[in-house]
Order: sequence, then structure tokens, then C-alpha cells
Amino acid sequence: MDTALITYHGDLRTTAVHVRSGTSITTDAPVDNKGKGSAFSPTDLLCVSLATCILTTMGISAQDKGIPFGSATARVVKHMASDPRRVARIEVHITLDGTGLGPKERLILERIAHACPVARSLHPDVVQETTFTYS
Repeated sequence: MDTALITYHGDLRTTAVHVRSGTSITTDAPVDNKGKGSAFSPTDLLCVSLATCILTTMGISAQDKGIPFGSATARVVKHMASDPRRVARIEVHITLDGTGLGPKERLILERIAHACPVARSLHPDVVQETTFTYS
């Protein structure tokens, strides 16, 4: 079964529709690469995919292990390289509610974060820097 259907609209814009749910994402090329920067760029989505995968797998692990996982946020910073143009480094800064999380639970969640499917799918040349802050 198809995962998504993507349409190119011209002017460096696309729309991707998730087949199962019907939700959509619009992309635009970034300003530094001939776009308007009016939506996520494809490389933005790559970086966002890493962060959302980390949070999702942490949530799954927390559910499975009975670890409290009330709220979490992630801030993503993308670093591009040229020649060839590519994502060189992704910073993911995660802030978690630390209530009820001891050192063991924190270690479990942090290990899961580094082993999420997107993290494992990225080329080894892409530097992944993930930090954790507990509030």
C-alpha cells in the first residue's frame, strides 16, 4: 500500500498527502536554494523526522516500561553543507518533564532516543547531536 502521494505544483512547491489519514504537508525550497521559504523544505522535514521519531519511540518505550512520560518538546537545528549540498548535522534539543524520572529511567529514554528508526536510517556522515534537559 502507498504511504504518500506527492504532487509538484511548480515554483518549487509540493504537497504530500498521507494516504491512510488524508493529512497533508506542503514543502517549499529554502530561501538559500531558490525557494520562498514559505513552508518546510525537504531537508527541514528530514531533520523534523528525526526529532519526531525520537519523541515517538521514547513515548512507546515509556508506555511499555511504565515510565512516566507526560510532556516533551524538541527544538531542531539543521546545518547544511555544500559540495554536495546536503544535511551535515542535525541538533535535536529535547526538554522533558523530569517528574518521576530517576537516573535509570532517564538512561533508558536517552538510549531509545539514539536508536530510533530514523536515527538508524540516516547516513553515518550526518552528525546527530541530541541533548536532554529535564524540567
